[in-house]
Amino acid sequence: MEGEKKPITLHTVLIVEKLINENNGDYVEADLYRKLDCKMEYGIFKSIMDYLEHINKILIEKDGKVVYIWNPSLASRCRDRPDILA
Repeated sequence: MEGEKKPITLHTVLIVEKLINENNGDYVEADLYRKLDCKMEYGIFKSIMDYLEHINKILIEKDGKVVYIWNPSLASRCRDRPDILA
């Protein structure tokens, strides 16, 4: 059907997240999009970028470079502390 939007899947989010993590701070958003190995509409890519920024996994520096800021080891240490979590 024409004009129908493709759904964003966990797989596509993970592809973008992995690309950012592997190229941490090296590229601006448009360059990351061009580096994708798979075909993805730019609107989907942009939605994923907005989502990752919203959940504090990435940030965009003043010069436009995309930086991966998620710290799984810190999250794991926090989960192991009963005095922090309910």
